[in-house]
Amino acid sequence: MSTHNRLRQLMIRVAHLERRASSLRGLYGRPDLIGGLEGRDLSGRDLKGMNFSDSNLKGANLTAAHLEGANLEWADLTGSNLSEAHLEGANLEWADLKGANLSEAHLEGANLSGRDLKGMNLSKANLTGVNLKEADLKGANLEGAILEGANLFRTNLEGAFLQGASLRAARFIQANLEGANLEGADLKGASLKAARLIQANLEGAILEGADLKGANLEGAHLKGANLYLADLMGANLEGANLEGANLMAANLKGATYDDSTRLPSTLSPSKLASMYKV
Repeated sequence: MSTHNRLRQLMIRVAHLERRASSLRGLYGRPDLIGGLEGRDLSGRDLKGMNFSDSNLKGANLTAAHLEGANLEWADLTGSNLSEAHLEGANLEWADLKGANLSEAHLEGANLSGRDLKGMNLSKANLTGVNLKEADLKGANLEGAILEGANLFRTNLEGAFLQGASLRAARFIQANLEGANLEGADLKGASLKAARLIQANLEGAILEGADLKGANLEGAHLKGANLYLADLMGANLEGANLEGANLMAANLKGATYDDSTRLPSTLSPSKLASMYKV
């Protein structure tokens, strides 16, 4: 091993020890937290502002715990129960959340960009203003979750469950929502520019004023969706089902459709003329 690599590994080890020491200092005066935290029942505890950096909280029960402003940097939270936990302002940078339960958790304003959150349970969680840029949420459960104003730029939501989710003004630019279930979701004012929505279920979804320019909606289910004032310029609607959808005042200029596309019977001839049949 080269001297450079040895030095780098030493620096990483020193940083790890410093974080661990800081974490232990943060637990001073809390005898109830001394000892191993793995698998501990910390449900409902007041842990506001605590330093759990680099701590092993694997399998811990943190249901309804108050972790506002807590430092969970590099913490191992795999398999932990964080349902209904208050994590507003908490530092979750590099924390391992694999298999964690975050249903009904409060994560307003959290930074989870680039994180691996595949299959995570975030149902009914409050994720208002959260940063999920380029995160992997493939197959995640976000049913009934609140993601208003969230940043989901290039986020992978393939096969995710978002039924009834509140997604107002959320930014899904270039996001992958292929096969995602957004039935009844509220996407008013959301940006889905160039998003991949192939075979997505948007039945009954509210897309009023949504930006869907260049979005790929091939084979998508939009039956009964509200697309009032939505911008679908250049969108791919081939094979999509828009029966009963509200397209009043929607921009369909340059949108493509084919013989298998089901358009609403109320679509005006002028709107149809602005589209391209392929």
